[in-house]
Amino acid sequence: MARTSQDVTDAELSILQVLWTIPNAIVRDLTERLYPEGTVAHTATVQKLLERLEAKKFVKRNRNTWPHQFTATVAREELIVRQLQSTADRLCEGELHPLLTSLVKAYGLNPDDRQSLRSMLDELDRAGKKKN
Repeated sequence: MARTSQDVTDAELSILQVLWTIPNAIVRDLTERLYPEGTVAHTATVQKLLERLEAKKFVKRNRNTWPHQFTATVAREELIVRQLQSTADRLCEGELHPLLTSLVKAYGLNPDDRQSLRSMLDELDRAGKKKN
């Protein structure tokens, strides 16, 4: 199946993961983090990945500074939602329930996670009743 232009590759994701922890990073920051013994080729790779992410509007470049600074424009949570919905679209005809129940069954939840999920569901129920 062909990748859509808005999909994030694993290499692009590694850039975003650094940008989520180091906002306003420069190319050198990213290269050092991703390739501790980086070469000129690694720096070029990081620059190319940033260009791709910028074209996809997942990264913003501040051209008012030198060196340019890069910031993620997509939050981790937003990307999680996008990726889960994409997976649900491909595997579950767009339905999230089979995807979520499969994850829970396969990996389980610890007591804290179960309580957090219960609280979230209760909150969603309360919000739904207020709308009715």
